[in-house]
Formats: sequence, C-alpha cells, structure tokens
Amino acid sequence: MAKPNKKGPTRTVDIFCTKCKTQLFKYRKGGKGALVKCFKERIVEDHTQTPCICPGCGQEFARDTLVRGTPSLKMIGGKVSFK
Repeated sequence: MAKPNKKGPTRTVDIFCTKCKTQLFKYRKGGKGALVKCFKERIVEDHTQTPCICPGCGQEFARDTLVRGTPSLKMIGGKVSFK
C-alpha cells in the first residue's frame, strides 16, 4: 500500500479528551470521517507529556501502532473528540 503523503492536508483540527475536555493535539486531518488514527508526522502541536495518556485525567486515549509503515496513534473509540 502507498504511504500517506508527507505534506498532508491543510485543514487543522483540535483534538480533545472527551472525559475532561483537555486539548491533546492540533492535527492536520484529511477527509470528513471520524477520527480513527493520527499519523505522528501530521501532528502540529502536542500537548501530552507521555504518549497516548491524557495529561488532565490520566486515561489512555490511543495506542501506538504502525499504519502503512508509518508511525501513528490508533484512537480508542469514544475517548477523543475534535473540532
């Protein structure tokens, strides 16, 4: 399969924890669908101290994986929302 393009989309979204409403990332998202995964190279601002753990409430919101050979975060359903 093809790798995601490096430049990526230009639209940025803010990703929040659904439990405590803390901002986790600013991310360049493509498409209109739900947030299933975040490619690490598309994260513009990272507000977390430890990867995949919310700094506000301490819950795990994602898992560290490889998608199409690229490091990414696979989101756990219902743990994050975006605007």
